[in-house]
Amino acid sequence: MKRLLFCLTLLTGCAVWNQPVNAPLQGENLSLVEVTDESIGKGDLYVGLAFSGGGMRASAFAYGMLQELQAQAAVTGTPDGLLDHVRLVSGVSGGSVTAAQFGLNGPRGIDGYRERYLITDAEKYMANTMFNPITVVKGLSGGANGRSTFQRYLDEVLFHNATFGDLRARSRIKTWINATDMANNTPFLFSPETFDALCSDLSRMPISEAVAASAAFPLVFSPVVLQAHQGACDYVEPDWLTAARFNPEATAAMRAHARALESYANPEEVKFVKLLDGGITDNFGTTGLAVERARAEAPFAPMTPAEAVRMTRMLFLVANAGVETDFSWTQKVAGPGGVGLGMSIATASMSAATRSGYDAMRGELKLWQEELVEWRCALPMAEVRRLRGSLDGWDCTDVKLFVGQASFEGVPAAMRTELNKVPTRLRLATDQVDLVIEAGRLATRATPEFNGFLASLDGNDVDNRISAGIKAGGRRIVPVGN
Repeated sequence: MKRLLFCLTLLTGCAVWNQPVNAPLQGENLSLVEVTDESIGKGDLYVGLAFSGGGMRASAFAYGMLQELQAQAAVTGTPDGLLDHVRLVSGVSGGSVTAAQFGLNGPRGIDGYRERYLITDAEKYMANTMFNPITVVKGLSGGANGRSTFQRYLDEVLFHNATFGDLRARSRIKTWINATDMANNTPFLFSPETFDALCSDLSRMPISEAVAASAAFPLVFSPVVLQAHQGACDYVEPDWLTAARFNPEATAAMRAHARALESYANPEEVKFVKLLDGGITDNFGTTGLAVERARAEAPFAPMTPAEAVRMTRMLFLVANAGVETDFSWTQKVAGPGGVGLGMSIATASMSAATRSGYDAMRGELKLWQEELVEWRCALPMAEVRRLRGSLDGWDCTDVKLFVGQASFEGVPAAMRTELNKVPTRLRLATDQVDLVIEAGRLATRATPEFNGFLASLDGNDVDNRISAGIKAGGRRIVPVGN
């Protein structure tokens, strides 16, 4: 027994720990993207996407959604269809890989994505067998895999050491990568506001590091560690942060987020931030929406004033790659136990975050639409002309927002049965990947809100089309504010 304990102690000392690589701030953190009149263009359509977690299954499902958006070329008159109008993408865990790839490279980012990533072995460098006692002990000691495994693979096949600075220089798509702050029990958003509080330079942060943090499932991966560089900058807490923390009308989630940022600036509380899978606290990555609205202290956020005045139709789609409940443990008295119990707890937390996150997002966007219309209608005509370039066709109330969720519920029952057998891993059989990609396309196509958005682009009011009997998926097609 003593020999066994000695061996376990030695193995525990071999736990994988990620040393922080985030650099101190020099200068200032710029916004994630630079919005200009040229990048906005006409700007009447605005598409936002949120990709959930779920390993390679989530990456493939999100890819299927992107393919379906690209297939709407006849609607937009451009080769890349609705992908040309995506201005915001948020990703968590497996979904963060596709979000980062698309955010960094735009529509060209999905060219060859299946061959370069989805049907490959992203577990190539990982220790992942439960029959290896060293792997098990490392997992229980803090995580079996570190930066040299999944993150290394991401840079080799996709990101090639690109940073958030590269993303800002190359992209017009605001890209939110979301992880979980273990100490504060809050979502962690890789954003300028977060890195300001850390006195750290976001522009030098590798995108692969953020994605690895977002996908760092407990036990399988060690936490991604960031250093708080207090004293490296003259950080002053912004007014919006103070207001969010002390405003009794602020949501509990927003106050918790504000408290987390406050802790990053306090060396007595935080020296190192430990990050794990973003799905633990926010499986759709919607925290950024509330943060952007609070930070800007303006009803048009997360848009700029020019975007908000030019936009008439907005589509916000969520790709939910979650599988159905596993009832296998309910058929007998024993179980789950050990690692299975730990995985069950983490999965239960993510499932709860998924449900509450979607409901919160819908409520936030409904409020945003109401405030946006009020703001537009209060603008002087001279300001409208300046922001739009013309008053032709101006109607301050002409804003429709469609919020929908594509999931496995939107595919035929036989396909859904097979989809629920696809594991949450970073390596899948090619036929499983192709099944999930097709499911992403079918589920998007079956989403009522997606169809309502497309119908509204035909120049016909969607409510009139509903009255005429146009339906999708058995549910009424209505904008979120109606």
